[in-house]
Amino acid sequence: MDGEEEVPVTPAGRFFLQPDVEAIINCVVGLKLPIDIESTKAEICKTLLNHPRFCSILVKDKRGVECWRRTHVDIDQHMIFPSQFQGNDGNEEKVDEDDGESVNRYLAELAVSSPLDLKKPPWEIHVLKSRRCCVLRLHHALGDGTSLMSLFLASCRRVDEPDLLPTLPTGKSTNTSRARPGLAERVWEWTAVVCLTVVYVVEFVLRSLWVRDGETAISGGAGVEMWPRKVATARFDLQDMKMVKKAVNGVISRLHLYRTLFDYF
Repeated sequence: MDGEEEVPVTPAGRFFLQPDVEAIINCVVGLKLPIDIESTKAEICKTLLNHPRFCSILVKDKRGVECWRRTHVDIDQHMIFPSQFQGNDGNEEKVDEDDGESVNRYLAELAVSSPLDLKKPPWEIHVLKSRRCCVLRLHHALGDGTSLMSLFLASCRRVDEPDLLPTLPTGKSTNTSRARPGLAERVWEWTAVVCLTVVYVVEFVLRSLWVRDGETAISGGAGVEMWPRKVATARFDLQDMKMVKKAVNGVISRLHLYRTLFDYF
């Protein structure tokens, strides 16, 4: 595959490649069963490696523009096995309460001190066998959360019918009983939109010219990016979300939920 035509990186991808940005997506995927390394490698070769971006390296052409160039991929160079998570093969039925904290600490360390090697395709899979999970590390130049999650779902198959892709709800509401607004209501809505737009524009201009944001942990001076990081997780029950959906007569799309979780990690 070497020597094939080079494909220019998208403008968004070039932005994420800037040294001041260096955006890397860290996504944790938890599994119910213990991880089989050989079958995992085989599935990755059949799915992710069929995508051109996952078997291309970043190079610069004669004009200095970043491009993708196809190359041979050694799967063993992309599979990382942290020694502290390879002990018991994840065979316990009950997961220790400290497991989530240890994975969070590992993610925090990766977010600060472990950039991706651009001499190979910019993605890695860290296998945490004792925690029954994997950490997907992908450079943001490969795509955004939506496109990468779509690729991830396209690599999965249904349990009941292995030849079919997972099905997702459309997210369209079936409630059509809302009456059309009258003339007076429409006038009031447009008046509110105009007034609030003027207020927000004036506030933005005043803040840009005279108001200075206070120093925080994010903007607190040189070296703040190297302060210790901490990753926190939130657990929720989908049944509770369905109750909220029913109460507000809204729609909760699983695809939107997956995209949010992917972008978060």
